[in-house]
Amino acid sequence: MPFLGPDKQDAASIAMTLILPQDSAGVTRAASLLADGELVAFPTETVYGLGGDARSDIAVARIYEAKGRPNFNPLIVHLPDLAAVEQIATLGPKARMLAQAFWPGPLTLVLPLRDGSGISPLVTAGLPTVAIRIPAHPLAQALLRALGGPVAAPSANLSGRISPTRVSHVMDGLQNRIAAILDGGPCAVGLESTIVLADPDPTLLRPGGVPMEALEACLGHPLTLGGDGVKPTSPGQLASHYAPNAALRLNATSAAPNEILVGFGPVKGPLTLSETGDLIEAAARLFQALREADALAGPSGRIAFAPIPETGLGRAINDRLRRAAAPKDIP
Repeated sequence: MPFLGPDKQDAASIAMTLILPQDSAGVTRAASLLADGELVAFPTETVYGLGGDARSDIAVARIYEAKGRPNFNPLIVHLPDLAAVEQIATLGPKARMLAQAFWPGPLTLVLPLRDGSGISPLVTAGLPTVAIRIPAHPLAQALLRALGGPVAAPSANLSGRISPTRVSHVMDGLQNRIAAILDGGPCAVGLESTIVLADPDPTLLRPGGVPMEALEACLGHPLTLGGDGVKPTSPGQLASHYAPNAALRLNATSAAPNEILVGFGPVKGPLTLSETGDLIEAAARLFQALREADALAGPSGRIAFAPIPETGLGRAINDRLRRAAAPKDIP
């Protein structure tokens, strides 16, 4: 029986979510499920993605349903290589420059959608552009090649909640809502991809795993900053996102009563993003630390985060923390 989501069938009839091993049999099974219109969470170097066949209206609708995601919020399409990208989108000169420098990797480019691309209009939320990424993770690459088609994949969590960097995180939010999880262990980068609208005026829509400074060095000029957090023009732009249950306070140097302090560098707490002030370590640990702090804070507690430098990966970490601390006015 096809999966229809927890609101459409009795709990007793929902199949258990499978955990698939990171071997050829696991990849083959995951690709078969995707080809049948089912949802499969899979690892990338950034976070776990919730994959569905980007050509199938039904599969994409199931992604929105499983996540409780607003249907005006577009999705990222994952592809294995540049040749596959050029079948569904057009790369301008600056997009091609960035693609050649940073793909495969944690960069998403927003590109003009080709006529006849076959991409479900639900993926783009009706926009004439599509957000595309070529992941570097070997399991993601193997899955995309086994399927032989584009995979729409937002982060594998309930909409607006903390992004998943481990299989247990995916299970926390989506167990029995999706068909399977391809187990690739912890994600190395731990932050979602950087999103850029490259042509004609390169615009940073979301900071992420590729630092803005690296993008600007490649282009030879500064990026424009874009996105208003209200009507998304790409994935990952909603103002309230990545949210734990507890309220957050940022730039804290000590804990107030009833607060769990997450330290960084010289600011110490029961949890820390990096004792040495390493931004790479902090990025990889961010979402796990949010989950641990939320559990320690409990229903009436709060979370405080130490200051993070607004440079390099720190810019992306601060972006996620500001969204996590924003009023929770979306599902």
